[in-house]
Amino acid sequence: MDTSQVIKAHEVAKKAHFGQIDRAGIDYIKHPETVASFVATDEEKAVAYLHDVIEDTSLTLLDLKKEGFSKNIIEAVDILTKKKGQDYQSYLNLVKKNELARVVKLADLRHNSDLTRLPLI
Repeated sequence: MDTSQVIKAHEVAKKAHFGQIDRAGIDYIKHPETVASFVATDEEKAVAYLHDVIEDTSLTLLDLKKEGFSKNIIEAVDILTKKKGQDYQSYLNLVKKNELARVVKLADLRHNSDLTRLPLI
């Protein structure tokens, strides 16, 4: 995979999350940017940037396909998108079966559990 997919994922995420603010009052895009900084490969970084766009914005998986993202990236983003009515255990069971989704989820949990963010939240 080339870095153009990472750059495109970052741009898509920035546009999709534009105007969104987290509970600490910080631009939401800082969360996927931090998650991306925790992972190693280009594919992992692309998924990290995109991991919340389906759940938290108007983008769809079809939009990601139209943007030219690989099947692996789209599949991992889909798995990381918790569906309405899906219990957390079945969600985690799917995540752990997909290495790409699992790596990004662990990075996501790492950032979400960062105690240094608490004073801000």
